[in-house]
Amino acid sequence: MSALEAFCLGIVQGLTEFFPVSSSGHLVIFRSLFGIQDEGGLLFEIVVHVATLLAIVIYYRKRIMDLVGGVFSRRADALHYAGMLMIGTCPAVLVGLSARGFIERQFQNPVATGAALLVTGAILWTTRSAVPSRGGAARDRPSTALSWRLALLVGCGQALAIFPGISRSGTTVAVALALGLAPAAAAEFSFLLGIIAIAGAAVLMLPDLAAASPEVLANLVYGSAAALAAGLAAIWAFVRMLEGGRFYFFAAYVWAVGGLFLLWTLAGS
Repeated sequence: MSALEAFCLGIVQGLTEFFPVSSSGHLVIFRSLFGIQDEGGLLFEIVVHVATLLAIVIYYRKRIMDLVGGVFSRRADALHYAGMLMIGTCPAVLVGLSARGFIERQFQNPVATGAALLVTGAILWTTRSAVPSRGGAARDRPSTALSWRLALLVGCGQALAIFPGISRSGTTVAVALALGLAPAAAAEFSFLLGIIAIAGAAVLMLPDLAAASPEVLANLVYGSAAALAAGLAAIWAFVRMLEGGRFYFFAAYVWAVGGLFLLWTLAGS
Protein backbone atom coordinates (compact mmCIF):
# COMPACT_ATOMS: atom_id res chain seq x y z
CA MET A 1 0.00 0.00 0.00
CA SER A 2 1.33 3.42 -0.96
CA ALA A 3 0.94 6.61 1.07
CA LEU A 4 -1.63 7.92 -1.42
CA GLU A 5 -3.63 4.70 -1.22
CA ALA A 6 -3.57 4.86 2.59
CA PHE A 7 -4.77 8.47 2.49
CA CYS A 8 -7.62 7.64 0.09
CA LEU A 9 -8.70 4.64 2.15
CA GLY A 10 -8.67 6.87 5.23
CA ILE A 11 -11.10 9.25 3.53
CA VAL A 12 -13.31 6.31 2.57
CA GLN A 13 -13.25 5.08 6.18
CA GLY A 14 -14.04 8.49 7.65
CA LEU A 15 -16.98 9.16 5.34
CA THR A 16 -18.52 5.70 5.49
CA GLU A 17 -18.08 5.02 9.23
CA PHE A 18 -20.93 7.35 10.13
CA PHE A 19 -23.09 7.11 7.04
CA PRO A 20 -24.99 3.79 7.22
CA VAL A 21 -23.15 2.12 4.34
CA SER A 22 -20.48 0.00 6.12
CA SER A 23 -17.00 1.46 6.25
CA SER A 24 -15.36 -1.98 6.44
CA GLY A 25 -17.35 -3.10 3.42
CA HIS A 26 -16.21 -0.08 1.41
CA LEU A 27 -12.59 -0.70 2.40
CA VAL A 28 -12.89 -4.26 1.08
CA ILE A 29 -14.48 -2.96 -2.15
CA PHE A 30 -11.82 -0.33 -2.79
CA ARG A 31 -9.03 -2.79 -2.10
CA SER A 32 -10.53 -5.34 -4.45
CA LEU A 33 -11.24 -2.87 -7.25
CA PHE A 34 -7.82 -1.22 -7.17
CA GLY A 35 -5.75 -4.21 -6.09
CA ILE A 36 -4.47 -2.51 -2.94
CA GLN A 37 -2.31 -4.76 -0.79
CA ASP A 38 -1.65 -4.03 2.88
CA GLU A 39 1.19 -5.70 4.78
CA GLY A 40 -0.47 -4.80 8.07
CA GLY A 41 -3.51 -7.03 7.58
CA LEU A 42 -6.43 -6.05 9.80
CA LEU A 43 -4.26 -3.46 11.58
CA PHE A 44 -5.03 -0.68 9.09
CA GLU A 45 -8.80 -1.14 9.51
CA ILE A 46 -8.53 -0.96 13.29
CA VAL A 47 -6.28 2.10 13.34
CA VAL A 48 -8.43 4.15 10.95
CA HIS A 49 -11.44 3.13 13.03
CA VAL A 50 -9.63 4.59 16.05
CA ALA A 51 -9.21 7.83 14.08
CA THR A 52 -12.96 7.99 13.54
CA LEU A 53 -13.36 7.23 17.26
CA LEU A 54 -11.53 10.50 17.88
CA ALA A 55 -14.07 12.21 15.62
CA ILE A 56 -16.84 10.89 17.89
CA VAL A 57 -15.01 12.15 20.98
CA ILE A 58 -14.58 15.60 19.45
CA TYR A 59 -18.19 15.86 18.25
CA TYR A 60 -19.72 14.61 21.51
CA ARG A 61 -17.05 16.10 23.81
CA LYS A 62 -19.53 18.02 25.97
CA ARG A 63 -21.79 15.00 26.39
CA ILE A 64 -18.82 12.75 27.21
CA MET A 65 -17.41 15.20 29.77
CA ASP A 66 -20.84 15.49 31.40
CA LEU A 67 -21.21 11.71 31.45
CA VAL A 68 -17.75 11.09 32.92
CA GLY A 69 -18.24 13.82 35.52
CA GLY A 70 -21.63 12.38 36.41
CA VAL A 71 -20.20 8.90 36.89
CA PHE A 72 -17.47 10.14 39.23
CA SER A 73 -20.01 12.18 41.20
CA ARG A 74 -22.32 9.15 41.22
CA ARG A 75 -25.16 10.99 39.52
CA ALA A 76 -28.03 8.56 38.89
CA ASP A 77 -28.68 9.41 35.24
CA ALA A 78 -24.98 9.19 34.33
CA LEU A 79 -24.55 5.87 36.12
CA HIS A 80 -27.61 4.50 34.32
CA TYR A 81 -26.35 5.63 30.90
CA ALA A 82 -22.88 4.22 31.57
CA GLY A 83 -24.45 0.93 32.62
CA MET A 84 -26.44 0.80 29.39
CA LEU A 85 -23.22 1.37 27.41
CA MET A 86 -21.56 -1.53 29.22
CA ILE A 87 -24.53 -3.83 28.54
CA GLY A 88 -24.53 -2.80 24.88
CA THR A 89 -20.82 -3.53 24.57
CA CYS A 90 -20.98 -7.13 25.82
CA PRO A 91 -22.25 -8.81 22.60
CA ALA A 92 -19.49 -7.30 20.43
CA VAL A 93 -16.84 -8.29 22.99
CA LEU A 94 -18.05 -11.90 23.01
CA VAL A 95 -18.15 -12.10 19.21
CA GLY A 96 -14.82 -10.32 18.76
CA LEU A 97 -12.96 -12.57 21.21
CA SER A 98 -14.53 -15.85 20.10
CA ALA A 99 -14.47 -15.33 16.32
CA ARG A 100 -11.45 -13.11 15.63
CA GLY A 101 -9.87 -15.49 13.13
CA PHE A 102 -13.11 -15.99 11.24
CA ILE A 103 -13.74 -12.22 11.14
CA GLU A 104 -10.25 -11.53 9.77
CA ARG A 105 -10.84 -14.05 6.97
CA GLN A 106 -14.05 -12.26 5.96
CA PHE A 107 -12.00 -9.19 5.06
CA GLN A 108 -10.48 -11.36 2.33
CA ASN A 109 -13.89 -12.61 1.16
CA PRO A 110 -15.41 -10.08 -1.27
CA VAL A 111 -18.43 -12.29 -2.02
CA ALA A 112 -19.43 -12.29 1.64
CA THR A 113 -18.95 -8.53 1.80
CA GLY A 114 -21.21 -7.94 -1.21
CA ALA A 115 -23.92 -10.15 0.26
CA ALA A 116 -23.62 -8.39 3.63
CA LEU A 117 -24.14 -5.01 1.96
CA LEU A 118 -27.45 -6.29 0.62
CA VAL A 119 -28.40 -7.22 4.17
CA THR A 120 -27.46 -3.72 5.34
CA GLY A 121 -29.78 -2.27 2.71
CA ALA A 122 -32.65 -4.37 4.02
CA ILE A 123 -31.93 -3.21 7.59
CA LEU A 124 -31.94 0.44 6.52
CA TRP A 125 -35.17 0.03 4.59
CA THR A 126 -36.99 -1.05 7.77
CA THR A 127 -36.43 2.43 9.26
CA ARG A 128 -38.63 4.26 6.75
CA SER A 129 -41.58 4.29 9.17
CA ALA A 130 -39.51 4.72 12.32
CA VAL A 131 -38.03 8.17 11.66
CA PRO A 132 -39.62 11.62 11.33
CA SER A 133 -41.41 12.15 8.04
CA ARG A 134 -40.61 14.90 5.58
CA GLY A 135 -43.40 16.98 7.03
CA GLY A 136 -41.94 16.74 10.51
CA ALA A 137 -44.36 14.24 12.11
CA ALA A 138 -42.52 11.92 14.46
CA ARG A 139 -43.18 8.35 15.35
CA ASP A 140 -45.69 7.98 18.20
CA ARG A 141 -43.97 9.57 21.18
CA PRO A 142 -40.33 8.61 20.46
CA SER A 143 -38.42 8.15 23.71
CA THR A 144 -34.99 9.22 24.91
CA ALA A 145 -34.96 6.67 27.75
CA LEU A 146 -32.66 3.67 27.62
CA SER A 147 -33.56 0.26 29.02
CA TRP A 148 -31.36 -2.80 29.47
CA ARG A 149 -33.39 -4.60 26.78
CA LEU A 150 -32.83 -1.81 24.26
CA ALA A 151 -29.13 -1.57 25.12
CA LEU A 152 -28.65 -5.33 24.75
CA LEU A 153 -30.46 -5.51 21.40
CA VAL A 154 -28.57 -2.51 20.03
CA GLY A 155 -25.40 -4.23 21.24
CA CYS A 156 -26.35 -7.36 19.30
CA GLY A 157 -26.70 -5.16 16.23
CA GLN A 158 -23.22 -3.81 16.85
CA ALA A 159 -21.86 -7.35 17.21
CA LEU A 160 -23.36 -8.28 13.83
CA ALA A 161 -21.67 -5.24 12.30
CA ILE A 162 -18.21 -6.58 13.14
CA PHE A 163 -18.45 -8.42 9.83
CA PRO A 164 -17.49 -6.35 6.75
CA GLY A 165 -20.48 -5.16 4.77
CA ILE A 166 -22.80 -4.79 7.78
CA SER A 167 -23.03 -1.12 8.77
CA ARG A 168 -22.43 -0.49 12.47
CA SER A 169 -24.18 2.87 12.53
CA GLY A 170 -26.95 1.62 10.27
CA THR A 171 -27.66 -1.50 12.27
CA THR A 172 -27.45 0.02 15.75
CA VAL A 173 -29.54 3.07 14.86
CA ALA A 174 -32.11 0.93 13.04
CA VAL A 175 -32.54 -1.30 16.10
CA ALA A 176 -32.82 1.71 18.41
CA LEU A 177 -35.42 3.38 16.17
CA ALA A 178 -37.42 0.17 15.91
CA LEU A 179 -37.54 0.02 19.70
CA GLY A 180 -38.91 3.56 19.90
CA LEU A 181 -35.81 5.63 20.65
CA ALA A 182 -35.80 9.16 19.25
CA PRO A 183 -33.42 9.76 16.29
CA ALA A 184 -30.98 12.08 18.07
CA ALA A 185 -30.84 9.78 21.11
CA ALA A 186 -30.36 6.74 18.85
CA ALA A 187 -27.43 8.39 17.06
CA GLU A 188 -25.81 9.45 20.33
CA PHE A 189 -26.09 6.00 21.91
CA SER A 190 -24.83 4.32 18.74
CA PHE A 191 -21.75 6.50 18.49
CA LEU A 192 -20.90 6.48 22.19
CA LEU A 193 -21.28 2.69 22.14
CA GLY A 194 -18.82 2.64 19.25
CA ILE A 195 -16.14 4.33 21.37
CA ILE A 196 -15.94 1.34 23.71
CA ALA A 197 -16.06 -1.26 20.93
CA ILE A 198 -13.41 0.42 18.78
CA ALA A 199 -11.14 1.11 21.75
CA GLY A 200 -11.38 -2.54 22.77
CA ALA A 201 -10.47 -3.71 19.27
CA ALA A 202 -7.51 -1.31 19.28
CA VAL A 203 -6.18 -2.80 22.51
CA LEU A 204 -6.27 -6.28 20.96
CA MET A 205 -4.19 -5.02 18.03
CA LEU A 206 -1.43 -3.35 20.13
CA PRO A 207 1.01 -6.28 19.67
CA ASP A 208 0.58 -6.04 15.87
CA LEU A 209 1.13 -2.28 16.04
CA ALA A 210 4.36 -2.70 18.01
CA ALA A 211 5.65 -5.15 15.39
CA ALA A 212 4.69 -3.04 12.37
CA SER A 213 7.37 -1.86 9.95
CA PRO A 214 8.16 1.87 9.50
CA GLU A 215 6.40 1.83 6.11
CA VAL A 216 3.24 0.35 7.62
CA LEU A 217 3.35 2.87 10.48
CA ALA A 218 3.65 5.77 8.02
CA ASN A 219 0.63 4.52 6.09
CA LEU A 220 -1.30 4.28 9.35
CA VAL A 221 -0.55 7.95 10.05
CA TYR A 222 -1.69 9.07 6.58
CA GLY A 223 -4.84 6.97 6.73
CA SER A 224 -5.71 8.08 10.27
CA ALA A 225 -5.35 11.79 9.50
CA ALA A 226 -7.64 11.47 6.49
CA ALA A 227 -10.17 9.37 8.42
CA LEU A 228 -10.34 11.89 11.28
CA ALA A 229 -10.96 14.87 8.99
CA ALA A 230 -13.54 13.05 6.87
CA GLY A 231 -15.20 11.57 9.95
CA LEU A 232 -15.82 14.95 11.56
CA ALA A 233 -17.63 16.15 8.44
CA ALA A 234 -19.59 12.91 8.10
CA ILE A 235 -20.85 12.71 11.68
CA TRP A 236 -22.18 16.28 11.49
CA ALA A 237 -24.02 15.49 8.25
CA PHE A 238 -25.30 12.14 9.56
CA VAL A 239 -27.03 13.54 12.64
CA ARG A 240 -28.83 16.18 10.59
CA MET A 241 -29.82 13.64 7.95
CA LEU A 242 -31.23 11.31 10.62
CA GLU A 243 -33.26 14.07 12.26
CA GLY A 244 -34.67 14.94 8.84
CA GLY A 245 -36.01 11.44 8.28
CA ARG A 246 -33.73 10.54 5.36
CA PHE A 247 -31.97 7.58 6.97
CA TYR A 248 -33.55 4.89 4.81
CA PHE A 249 -32.54 6.69 1.60
CA PHE A 250 -29.17 4.96 1.87
CA ALA A 251 -30.82 1.55 1.36
CA ALA A 252 -30.93 2.07 -2.41
CA TYR A 253 -27.26 3.09 -2.49
CA VAL A 254 -26.14 0.08 -0.44
CA TRP A 255 -28.21 -2.32 -2.54
CA ALA A 256 -26.72 -0.89 -5.72
CA VAL A 257 -23.13 -0.99 -4.46
CA GLY A 258 -23.50 -4.44 -2.91
CA GLY A 259 -25.24 -5.91 -5.95
CA LEU A 260 -22.79 -4.48 -8.48
CA PHE A 261 -19.78 -5.51 -6.41
CA LEU A 262 -21.17 -9.00 -5.97
CA LEU A 263 -21.76 -9.33 -9.72
CA TRP A 264 -18.27 -7.97 -10.46
CA THR A 265 -16.68 -10.39 -8.00
CA LEU A 266 -18.56 -13.44 -9.24
CA ALA A 267 -17.85 -12.53 -12.88
CA GLY A 268 -14.16 -12.16 -12.11
CA SER A 269 -13.97 -15.48 -10.33
